[in-house]
Amino acid sequence: MAYEKEQKIALQAAAAAARLCEQVRVQKLSDAIEKPDESPVTIADYASQAIICRLLAEAFPADAIVGEEDATLLQQPDMADCLARVTAIVAESVPDATPEKIVAWVGRGKGELGRRFWTLDPIDGTKGYVRGDQYAIALALIEDGEVKVGVVGAPAMLLDPADPNAGQGALFLGVRGEGATLFSMDLQMVKPLKVNDASKAADFRLVQSVEKSHGTP
Repeated sequence: MAYEKEQKIALQAAAAAARLCEQVRVQKLSDAIEKPDESPVTIADYASQAIICRLLAEAFPADAIVGEEDATLLQQPDMADCLARVTAIVAESVPDATPEKIVAWVGRGKGELGRRFWTLDPIDGTKGYVRGDQYAIALALIEDGEVKVGVVGAPAMLLDPADPNAGQGALFLGVRGEGATLFSMDLQMVKPLKVNDASKAADFRLVQSVEKSHGTP
């Protein structure tokens, strides 16, 4: 099995971040803050990036990480309350978390591109997250310009859309040359995934973004 350790750590990291993000929503702490580029960010964005970067740094200390969030903003005086709340939520699963460590873990996401690095979006779909809708946690390992391992965590998605009793929360793992697999949030393999082998366009399933503003009018 190629990239066995990378697969394991990526799944663990995405699952840990998913649990944390859902916990933040349950506690109603998911209000958005506006970044300088006018895009929204939440406590969960920072906490998700912190917990994922921590796990990656422990497992692969030589690997760079390119994440969406910037620790510089988190260190601003007017962000002190936000930093304290991020620290508190992360400390529930990582007891030794401190504001200094949070800044360092989030800051790991400003690594430089190289032959091998991880790329991370701690919450893809912040607007959906804030309103209690769908969002994703996206993590990938890049080597020599190619995605080798990719994980997408979808905490609000039904594990089986046809069976509401199957549970909520899905992890999708893809490995170059080895296909894709669906996992539950407790890291149990559910089933291998494959693309539709239909040859007629009429047999294809049409999907679109849950964000109407991302679709074609």
